[in-house]
Amino acid sequence: MEKFEHGGNIYHANGAGEGWLDFSANINPAGLSPAVRAAIAASVDDVIHYPDPAAAELKAALSKRYNVAEENLVLGNGAAELFYLFLQTVRPRRVLLPVPSFSEYERAAVAARCKVNCFALSAENEFRIDWEEFMAALTVTDCIILGNPNNPTGTLLTRNELVKLLEVIKEGPQWLVVDESFLDFLLFDSRYTVRDLVEEYPHLFVVQSLTKFYALPGLRLGFGTAAPELAGRLNAGKDVWNVNLLAQKAGVAALADLDYQQQSRQQLIDEMQRFYERINGCRGIRAFKPSVNFMLLDVSGTGLTSSEFTARLRGRGILVRDCANYTGIEDDCYVRIAIRKPEENDRLLALLEEF
Repeated sequence: MEKFEHGGNIYHANGAGEGWLDFSANINPAGLSPAVRAAIAASVDDVIHYPDPAAAELKAALSKRYNVAEENLVLGNGAAELFYLFLQTVRPRRVLLPVPSFSEYERAAVAARCKVNCFALSAENEFRIDWEEFMAALTVTDCIILGNPNNPTGTLLTRNELVKLLEVIKEGPQWLVVDESFLDFLLFDSRYTVRDLVEEYPHLFVVQSLTKFYALPGLRLGFGTAAPELAGRLNAGKDVWNVNLLAQKAGVAALADLDYQQQSRQQLIDEMQRFYERINGCRGIRAFKPSVNFMLLDVSGTGLTSSEFTARLRGRGILVRDCANYTGIEDDCYVRIAIRKPEENDRLLALLEEF
Protein backbone atom coordinates (compact mmCIF):
# COMPACT_ATOMS: atom_id res chain seq x y z
CA MET A 1 0.00 0.00 0.00
CA GLU A 2 2.94 2.38 0.45
CA LYS A 3 3.17 2.49 -3.34
CA PHE A 4 -0.21 4.24 -3.43
CA GLU A 5 0.26 6.75 -0.60
CA HIS A 6 -0.65 10.36 -1.39
CA GLY A 7 0.26 13.83 -0.25
CA GLY A 8 -2.01 15.81 2.03
CA ASN A 9 -1.87 13.30 4.89
CA ILE A 10 -1.57 15.82 7.70
CA TYR A 11 -2.89 13.22 10.16
CA HIS A 12 -0.02 10.82 9.59
CA ALA A 13 2.47 13.69 9.76
CA ASN A 14 1.98 14.51 13.43
CA GLY A 15 -1.10 12.61 14.58
CA ALA A 16 -3.14 15.76 15.13
CA GLY A 17 -3.42 17.42 11.74
CA GLU A 18 -2.44 20.84 13.10
CA GLY A 19 0.37 23.26 12.65
CA TRP A 20 1.64 22.17 9.24
CA LEU A 21 2.14 24.27 6.15
CA ASP A 22 1.06 21.71 3.58
CA PHE A 23 2.71 21.89 0.15
CA SER A 24 2.08 18.18 -0.42
CA ALA A 25 -1.55 18.53 -1.59
CA ASN A 26 -2.51 20.51 -4.70
CA ILE A 27 -5.48 22.44 -3.34
CA ASN A 28 -6.57 25.99 -4.16
CA PRO A 29 -4.76 28.15 -1.56
CA ALA A 30 -7.70 30.56 -1.52
CA GLY A 31 -9.52 28.00 0.64
CA LEU A 32 -13.27 27.70 0.84
CA SER A 33 -15.35 30.22 -1.06
CA PRO A 34 -17.48 32.21 1.43
CA ALA A 35 -20.53 31.18 -0.60
CA VAL A 36 -19.62 27.51 -0.17
CA ARG A 37 -19.03 27.93 3.56
CA ALA A 38 -22.46 29.56 3.89
CA ALA A 39 -24.14 26.81 1.83
CA ILE A 40 -22.62 24.07 3.99
CA ALA A 41 -23.59 25.83 7.21
CA ALA A 42 -27.14 26.39 5.98
CA SER A 43 -27.53 22.71 5.07
CA VAL A 44 -26.06 21.03 8.17
CA ASP A 45 -29.47 20.34 9.71
CA ASP A 46 -30.57 18.65 6.46
CA VAL A 47 -28.15 15.77 6.92
CA ILE A 48 -30.99 13.95 8.70
CA HIS A 49 -32.32 13.34 5.17
CA TYR A 50 -30.91 11.22 2.36
CA PRO A 51 -29.20 13.21 -0.39
CA ASP A 52 -31.05 13.61 -3.68
CA PRO A 53 -30.16 10.39 -5.57
CA ALA A 54 -30.57 12.20 -8.89
CA ALA A 55 -28.51 15.20 -7.67
CA ALA A 56 -30.75 17.28 -9.93
CA GLU A 57 -29.65 20.69 -8.67
CA LEU A 58 -25.95 19.83 -8.93
CA LYS A 59 -26.30 18.29 -12.39
CA ALA A 60 -28.10 21.41 -13.62
CA ALA A 61 -25.29 23.59 -12.26
CA LEU A 62 -22.61 21.40 -13.86
CA SER A 63 -24.46 21.39 -17.17
CA LYS A 64 -24.62 25.19 -17.17
CA ARG A 65 -21.01 25.74 -16.05
CA TYR A 66 -19.34 23.21 -18.37
CA ASN A 67 -21.83 23.28 -21.25
CA VAL A 68 -22.51 19.54 -21.20
CA ALA A 69 -25.87 17.78 -21.35
CA GLU A 70 -27.12 16.35 -18.07
CA GLU A 71 -27.52 12.94 -19.71
CA ASN A 72 -23.73 12.93 -20.24
CA LEU A 73 -22.91 13.40 -16.54
CA VAL A 74 -21.77 10.85 -13.98
CA LEU A 75 -21.22 12.17 -10.46
CA GLY A 76 -18.50 10.88 -8.16
CA ASN A 77 -17.47 10.98 -4.54
CA GLY A 78 -14.33 12.72 -5.76
CA ALA A 79 -12.72 12.09 -9.14
CA ALA A 80 -10.85 9.01 -7.86
CA GLU A 81 -14.06 7.04 -7.40
CA LEU A 82 -14.83 7.46 -11.10
CA PHE A 83 -11.65 5.67 -12.22
CA TYR A 84 -12.67 2.65 -10.14
CA LEU A 85 -16.26 2.85 -11.39
CA PHE A 86 -15.20 3.03 -15.04
CA LEU A 87 -12.70 0.17 -14.85
CA GLN A 88 -14.99 -2.08 -12.80
CA THR A 89 -17.86 -1.45 -15.23
CA VAL A 90 -16.09 -1.55 -18.60
CA ARG A 91 -13.54 -4.23 -17.57
CA PRO A 92 -10.72 -3.64 -20.07
CA ARG A 93 -8.10 -6.39 -19.95
CA ARG A 94 -5.03 -4.20 -20.47
CA VAL A 95 -4.50 -0.58 -19.38
CA LEU A 96 -1.76 1.66 -20.75
CA LEU A 97 -0.39 4.34 -18.41
CA PRO A 98 2.24 6.96 -19.24
CA VAL A 99 4.32 7.18 -16.07
CA PRO A 100 4.87 8.94 -13.77
CA SER A 101 1.18 9.70 -13.27
CA PHE A 102 -1.48 9.82 -10.55
CA SER A 103 -1.21 6.54 -8.64
CA GLU A 104 -4.96 5.97 -8.41
CA TYR A 105 -5.01 5.15 -12.14
CA GLU A 106 -2.82 2.12 -11.49
CA ARG A 107 -4.50 1.21 -8.22
CA ALA A 108 -7.95 1.29 -9.84
CA ALA A 109 -6.69 -0.84 -12.73
CA VAL A 110 -5.19 -3.40 -10.35
CA ALA A 111 -8.45 -3.48 -8.37
CA ALA A 112 -10.30 -4.31 -11.61
CA ARG A 113 -7.75 -7.06 -12.34
CA CYS A 114 -6.41 -5.32 -15.42
CA LYS A 115 -2.90 -5.90 -16.69
CA VAL A 116 -1.07 -2.57 -16.42
CA ASN A 117 1.43 -1.63 -19.11
CA CYS A 118 3.57 1.43 -18.35
CA PHE A 119 4.87 3.86 -20.96
CA ALA A 120 7.92 5.61 -19.52
CA LEU A 121 8.21 9.40 -19.82
CA SER A 122 11.69 10.91 -19.57
CA ALA A 123 12.95 13.95 -17.70
CA GLU A 124 15.22 14.71 -20.69
CA ASN A 125 12.05 15.26 -22.75
CA GLU A 126 10.38 17.27 -19.96
CA PHE A 127 8.13 14.24 -19.33
CA ARG A 128 6.28 14.82 -22.61
CA ILE A 129 4.80 11.96 -24.60
CA ASP A 130 6.73 10.82 -27.67
CA TRP A 131 3.66 10.30 -29.84
CA GLU A 132 5.32 8.08 -32.42
CA GLU A 133 6.43 5.63 -29.74
CA PHE A 134 3.14 5.96 -27.87
CA MET A 135 1.03 5.15 -30.93
CA ALA A 136 3.10 2.00 -31.43
CA ALA A 137 2.25 0.94 -27.86
CA LEU A 138 -1.50 1.09 -28.53
CA THR A 139 -1.44 -2.36 -30.10
CA VAL A 140 -1.10 -3.95 -26.66
CA THR A 141 -3.85 -2.12 -24.79
CA ASP A 142 -7.62 -1.89 -24.45
CA CYS A 143 -7.68 1.32 -22.42
CA ILE A 144 -5.47 4.41 -22.09
CA ILE A 145 -5.58 6.73 -19.09
CA LEU A 146 -4.07 10.21 -19.46
CA GLY A 147 -3.83 13.06 -16.96
CA ASN A 148 -4.19 16.50 -18.52
CA PRO A 149 -2.34 18.20 -16.98
CA ASN A 150 -0.41 15.21 -15.74
CA ASN A 151 0.25 14.78 -12.03
CA PRO A 152 3.06 15.12 -10.85
CA THR A 153 4.83 16.48 -13.94
CA GLY A 154 2.43 19.30 -14.86
CA THR A 155 2.70 18.57 -18.60
CA LEU A 156 -0.29 19.57 -20.71
CA LEU A 157 -1.68 17.81 -23.77
CA THR A 158 -3.36 20.00 -26.36
CA ARG A 159 -6.85 19.29 -27.63
CA ASN A 160 -5.37 18.67 -31.08
CA GLU A 161 -3.04 15.97 -29.72
CA LEU A 162 -5.92 14.23 -27.99
CA VAL A 163 -8.16 14.43 -31.07
CA LYS A 164 -5.44 12.75 -33.15
CA LEU A 165 -5.36 9.95 -30.58
CA LEU A 166 -9.16 9.73 -30.56
CA GLU A 167 -9.19 9.39 -34.33
CA VAL A 168 -6.81 6.43 -34.09
CA ILE A 169 -9.03 4.59 -31.59
CA LYS A 170 -12.35 5.87 -32.96
CA GLU A 171 -13.59 2.47 -34.08
CA GLY A 172 -12.57 0.77 -30.82
CA PRO A 173 -12.07 -1.51 -29.08
CA GLN A 174 -9.78 0.84 -27.13
CA TRP A 175 -11.06 3.29 -24.54
CA LEU A 176 -9.55 6.64 -23.62
CA VAL A 177 -9.95 8.09 -20.13
CA VAL A 178 -8.77 11.71 -19.76
CA ASP A 179 -8.37 13.19 -16.28
CA GLU A 180 -8.95 16.96 -16.48
CA SER A 181 -9.02 17.50 -12.72
CA PHE A 182 -6.75 20.57 -12.75
CA LEU A 183 -8.00 22.33 -15.90
CA ASP A 184 -10.18 24.68 -13.82
CA PHE A 185 -6.99 26.48 -12.76
CA LEU A 186 -6.39 27.67 -16.35
CA LEU A 187 -7.84 30.98 -17.52
CA PHE A 188 -8.88 29.35 -20.79
CA ASP A 189 -9.23 25.56 -21.13
CA SER A 190 -10.59 25.40 -24.69
CA ARG A 191 -7.14 24.49 -26.07
CA TYR A 192 -7.01 21.42 -23.82
CA THR A 193 -10.43 20.05 -22.82
CA VAL A 194 -12.17 17.26 -24.70
CA ARG A 195 -15.22 16.98 -22.47
CA ASP A 196 -17.43 18.27 -25.30
CA LEU A 197 -16.35 15.43 -27.64
CA VAL A 198 -17.83 12.45 -25.79
CA GLU A 199 -20.77 12.00 -28.14
CA GLU A 200 -18.55 12.24 -31.21
CA TYR A 201 -16.16 9.68 -29.65
CA PRO A 202 -18.23 7.20 -27.60
CA HIS A 203 -15.08 5.44 -26.33
CA LEU A 204 -14.02 8.61 -24.47
CA PHE A 205 -14.57 9.19 -20.75
CA VAL A 206 -13.52 12.53 -19.23
CA VAL A 207 -13.09 12.90 -15.47
CA GLN A 208 -12.89 16.13 -13.49
CA SER A 209 -12.42 16.83 -9.81
CA LEU A 210 -14.15 19.71 -8.06
CA THR A 211 -12.15 19.20 -4.88
CA LYS A 212 -8.89 20.73 -6.15
CA PHE A 213 -10.03 24.06 -7.54
CA TYR A 214 -12.83 24.62 -5.03
CA ALA A 215 -10.80 23.39 -2.01
CA LEU A 216 -13.21 20.59 -1.08
CA PRO A 217 -11.01 17.49 -0.64
CA GLY A 218 -12.61 16.68 2.71
CA LEU A 219 -16.10 16.62 1.18
CA ARG A 220 -15.12 14.71 -2.03
CA LEU A 221 -16.78 15.77 -5.28
CA GLY A 222 -16.11 15.09 -8.94
CA PHE A 223 -17.88 14.30 -12.18
CA GLY A 224 -17.37 12.42 -15.40
CA THR A 225 -18.57 13.20 -18.91
CA ALA A 226 -19.48 10.36 -21.27
CA ALA A 227 -21.72 9.51 -24.21
CA PRO A 228 -25.26 8.70 -23.01
CA GLU A 229 -24.88 4.93 -23.40
CA LEU A 230 -21.68 4.80 -21.32
CA ALA A 231 -23.03 7.35 -18.82
CA GLY A 232 -26.08 5.14 -18.35
CA ARG A 233 -23.92 2.07 -17.67
CA LEU A 234 -21.79 3.95 -15.17
CA ASN A 235 -24.74 5.51 -13.36
CA ALA A 236 -26.36 2.07 -13.09
CA GLY A 237 -23.16 0.67 -11.57
CA LYS A 238 -22.56 3.17 -8.79
CA ASP A 239 -23.96 3.65 -5.30
CA VAL A 240 -27.20 5.62 -5.64
CA TRP A 241 -26.17 8.02 -2.81
CA ASN A 242 -22.47 8.29 -3.64
CA VAL A 243 -22.49 12.13 -3.47
CA ASN A 244 -23.58 13.29 -0.03
CA LEU A 245 -25.97 16.13 0.69
CA LEU A 246 -23.37 18.65 1.85
CA ALA A 247 -21.16 17.94 -1.17
CA GLN A 248 -24.10 18.54 -3.50
CA LYS A 249 -24.94 21.85 -1.84
CA ALA A 250 -21.29 22.92 -1.78
CA GLY A 251 -20.89 22.08 -5.47
CA VAL A 252 -23.88 24.16 -6.50
CA ALA A 253 -22.64 27.16 -4.51
CA ALA A 254 -19.07 26.79 -5.79
CA LEU A 255 -20.11 26.64 -9.45
CA ALA A 256 -22.15 29.83 -9.03
CA ASP A 257 -19.34 31.84 -7.37
CA LEU A 258 -17.78 33.43 -10.44
CA ASP A 259 -15.78 36.00 -8.46
CA TYR A 260 -14.02 33.25 -6.50
CA GLN A 261 -13.23 31.40 -9.72
CA GLN A 262 -11.80 34.44 -11.50
CA GLN A 263 -9.77 35.64 -8.52
CA SER A 264 -8.33 32.17 -7.88
CA ARG A 265 -7.10 31.83 -11.46
CA GLN A 266 -5.63 35.31 -11.56
CA GLN A 267 -3.83 34.90 -8.24
CA LEU A 268 -2.27 31.64 -9.45
CA ILE A 269 -1.10 33.21 -12.71
CA ASP A 270 0.41 36.15 -10.85
CA GLU A 271 2.33 33.88 -8.45
CA MET A 272 3.21 30.84 -10.56
CA GLN A 273 5.98 32.39 -12.69
CA ARG A 274 7.58 34.24 -9.77
CA PHE A 275 7.66 31.13 -7.61
CA TYR A 276 9.01 28.98 -10.44
CA GLU A 277 11.86 31.41 -11.14
CA ARG A 278 12.78 31.67 -7.46
CA ILE A 279 12.74 27.89 -6.97
CA ASN A 280 14.83 27.38 -10.07
CA GLY A 281 17.33 29.86 -8.64
CA CYS A 282 17.95 27.64 -5.60
CA ARG A 283 21.29 25.88 -5.99
CA GLY A 284 20.96 22.16 -6.70
CA ILE A 285 17.24 22.24 -7.57
CA ARG A 286 15.79 21.82 -11.06
CA ALA A 287 12.15 22.88 -11.32
CA PHE A 288 9.95 21.69 -14.15
CA LYS A 289 7.83 24.58 -15.39
CA PRO A 290 4.33 24.37 -13.92
CA SER A 291 1.12 24.68 -15.89
CA VAL A 292 -1.26 24.78 -12.93
CA ASN A 293 -0.95 24.85 -9.13
CA PHE A 294 1.88 22.35 -8.55
CA MET A 295 5.50 21.92 -9.56
CA LEU A 296 7.86 18.95 -9.85
CA LEU A 297 11.40 19.40 -8.50
CA ASP A 298 14.55 17.37 -9.14
CA VAL A 299 16.56 17.78 -5.93
CA SER A 300 19.46 15.48 -6.83
CA GLY A 301 21.82 18.46 -7.10
CA THR A 302 21.39 19.21 -3.40
CA GLY A 303 23.14 15.99 -2.41
CA LEU A 304 19.97 14.87 -0.60
CA THR A 305 17.60 12.08 -1.54
CA SER A 306 13.94 13.00 -1.87
CA SER A 307 13.21 11.33 1.48
CA GLU A 308 16.02 13.26 3.19
CA PHE A 309 14.89 16.49 1.55
CA THR A 310 11.29 15.85 2.63
CA ALA A 311 12.33 14.97 6.18
CA ARG A 312 14.42 18.12 6.54
CA LEU A 313 11.46 20.31 5.58
CA ARG A 314 9.10 18.31 7.77
CA GLY A 315 11.40 19.07 10.69
CA ARG A 316 10.65 22.75 10.07
CA GLY A 317 6.87 22.33 9.83
CA ILE A 318 6.50 22.07 6.02
CA LEU A 319 5.11 19.08 4.15
CA VAL A 320 6.08 18.38 0.53
CA ARG A 321 5.30 15.32 -1.60
CA ASP A 322 8.09 12.77 -1.80
CA CYS A 323 7.67 11.25 -5.29
CA ALA A 324 9.83 8.17 -4.70
CA ASN A 325 6.75 5.92 -4.78
CA TYR A 326 5.59 7.16 -8.20
CA THR A 327 5.97 4.47 -10.85
CA GLY A 328 8.42 5.82 -13.41
CA ILE A 329 10.52 8.05 -11.11
CA GLU A 330 11.64 5.71 -8.36
CA ASP A 331 15.19 7.11 -8.31
CA ASP A 332 14.56 9.00 -5.05
CA CYS A 333 15.35 12.50 -6.27
CA TYR A 334 11.96 14.08 -7.09
CA VAL A 335 9.51 15.99 -4.92
CA ARG A 336 6.31 17.79 -5.83
CA ILE A 337 5.21 21.04 -4.24
CA ALA A 338 1.96 22.94 -4.41
CA ILE A 339 1.87 26.61 -5.36
CA ARG A 340 0.31 28.42 -2.44
CA LYS A 341 -0.09 32.06 -1.37
CA PRO A 342 2.95 34.34 -1.90
CA GLU A 343 3.75 34.65 1.81
CA GLU A 344 3.57 30.86 2.24
CA ASN A 345 5.71 30.27 -0.84
CA ASP A 346 8.24 32.75 0.55
CA ARG A 347 8.45 30.76 3.77
CA LEU A 348 9.34 27.64 1.79
CA LEU A 349 11.81 29.58 -0.34
CA ALA A 350 13.56 30.95 2.72
CA LEU A 351 14.10 27.44 4.06
CA LEU A 352 15.33 26.13 0.71
CA GLU A 353 17.81 28.98 0.40
CA GLU A 354 18.93 28.35 3.98
CA PHE A 355 19.46 24.64 3.29
